[in-house]
Amino acid sequence: MIPLKDSIKSRSLPILVFGLLFVNAVVFLFELTLQNNLEGFINLYGFVPKRFFFYSADYTSFFSLSRFLPIFTSMFLHGGFIHFLGNMLFLWVFADNVEDFFGKIRFLILYFSSGAFACLVQGLTSVKSPVPMIGASGAIAGVLGSYFVLFPYSRIYTLIPIFIFPLFVEIPAPIFLIYWFFIQFFNGSLALAGAVWTGVAFWAHIAGFLCGVLFALFFGKRRRGFY
Repeated sequence: MIPLKDSIKSRSLPILVFGLLFVNAVVFLFELTLQNNLEGFINLYGFVPKRFFFYSADYTSFFSLSRFLPIFTSMFLHGGFIHFLGNMLFLWVFADNVEDFFGKIRFLILYFSSGAFACLVQGLTSVKSPVPMIGASGAIAGVLGSYFVLFPYSRIYTLIPIFIFPLFVEIPAPIFLIYWFFIQFFNGSLALAGAVWTGVAFWAHIAGFLCGVLFALFFGKRRRGFY
């Protein structure tokens, strides 16, 4: 299912959402210019579990900036057009109302704390992996989790491709997000059991979503005028 838009109009201009879309786009375009140097760039700024959880000569101490910085820089890297466009679409559809509700500072805290938590949880599922983890999906999953709590009456205009025929339907946001979460949990369980490997960080999605849910439950006192 591909979300196209939701039924709730934000009451203010989502400046941070526009900013995140812009920065992600600039970084992705920069990646496209690297060609043969892209692998080294991804390895340097992506989150590598083995390098984080075990000793590395790259670090002067456990709290070295170079150990923790990739947790955040990895959120702005993507592995191709589909990866980039999919993440930006979900950010565009769901994040404006969440930013509107929380305000700028809390929205940034939600985004980066969800992304960091998602990154670490996914890393714990493969602590010896030398493969860099990249993508904004853990942070965006946090936005989805908060949206699930804050806007239970919203509806998502959705494209469902059926073979070559597009089907456009309106789905209640909780149903859409529960279905999305179930897919992540189902595939994540298979990946954890070693039954399938897709290269998708399903547990980052799960962890980010749950972080967003908890954030909204803690900070999300309902404001009048939101439905």
